[in-house]
Amino acid sequence: MNYDIIIVGAGLVGLATAYQAKLKNPGSRILVLEKEQDVALHQSGHNSGVIHSGIYYKPGSLKAKNCIEGYNTVINFAEKYGIKYDLCGKIIVASSQEELPLLDNIYKRGVENGLQNLQYLSRDEFREIEPHCEGIKAIKVPQTGIIDYPGIAAKIKELFEELGGEVKFNHEVKGIIDSGSEIIVKAGVSEFKAKKLVSCAGLYSDKITKMTNKENDVVIIPFRGEYYKIKDEKKYLVKHLIYPVPDPSFPFLGVHFTRMIDGNIEAGPNAVLAFKKEGYNFFDFNFEETMQTLMWPGFRKIVAKYGKTGMGEMHRSLSKSAFTKALQKLMPEIQESDLIPGGSGVRAQACDRNGGLIDDFDIVKNGNIIHVRNAPSPAATSCLAIGNKISGLIEN
Repeated sequence: MNYDIIIVGAGLVGLATAYQAKLKNPGSRILVLEKEQDVALHQSGHNSGVIHSGIYYKPGSLKAKNCIEGYNTVINFAEKYGIKYDLCGKIIVASSQEELPLLDNIYKRGVENGLQNLQYLSRDEFREIEPHCEGIKAIKVPQTGIIDYPGIAAKIKELFEELGGEVKFNHEVKGIIDSGSEIIVKAGVSEFKAKKLVSCAGLYSDKITKMTNKENDVVIIPFRGEYYKIKDEKKYLVKHLIYPVPDPSFPFLGVHFTRMIDGNIEAGPNAVLAFKKEGYNFFDFNFEETMQTLMWPGFRKIVAKYGKTGMGEMHRSLSKSAFTKALQKLMPEIQESDLIPGGSGVRAQACDRNGGLIDDFDIVKNGNIIHVRNAPSPAATSCLAIGNKISGLIEN
């Protein structure tokens, strides 16, 4: 039960970190602990399957740097191992004159982040790509694509194990003791010892971080994103990916249309407060986790800032007609009858005590322990790049 490195979490970031660390030190004993029975069962497997280009992110941020590097790395990985993907491109559409300056800002960020062949499109031009979309101007982003992220996770696990790494499922971490000379991890009914530890625990990153850092001042607030699927006979309405200009006062991209790698078309998501960290349905509830959210000082400041917008998101969650109306901003032809229930995902949104929603990757190192406290989108796109960065921190 003695290891050189223990990694908590078998999502894309945890698996990629384990794999990259094993590549750098083939003789090291590395263990991944996962509370579920398989890989990528939460954020890594409940996202929209998009390969992000990096166009939205602040130049110089960890999100921007790792997205660009991760974009190329994940495509090369998919090519090498036969994972399905499609660089189909997307358009970001301005629906009003007021959104045009925001569209320009997005274009400038894309250029600053090194994206090439971005194009402004007039209404007539973008309707050649998406003939059923409505708006006044758009940006074409050729780098954006779609991919099978659960397939990526499964392949990384396979390669890691071929190198001699170990993955133990159904091992929920209950405690971590850092004695200085070694780290003891209690998981399930077992104890494991390691020289170094990395937590990539997603929705429970705050809980795991607090096991070794009682002063941790970041809490995960879960936001559920709910999708509809477009029924088969109306799939012709969407050819590729169609996004709105995001509201700069709200930290989510807004409802959009995504052609998935399996051929389905998703519409959404909204963004509603979840009352359970793994609450994929509206009425899922966990008292302790809900109280943690409600009692956190930062959450009350979020309510003061985003309360009105949040109530609108909640209304769309409960009202299919309201959800449809939001979609009609980009696709006037879409009707309630065209939509069937789809999936959902829960976003682990890190929030500080002052109500700041942490927008970048947040990785803290204390001695021989590294905690990934926040790994927002584009974490899936960037997983191999982030794993490489973290494995470097492990070595140092």
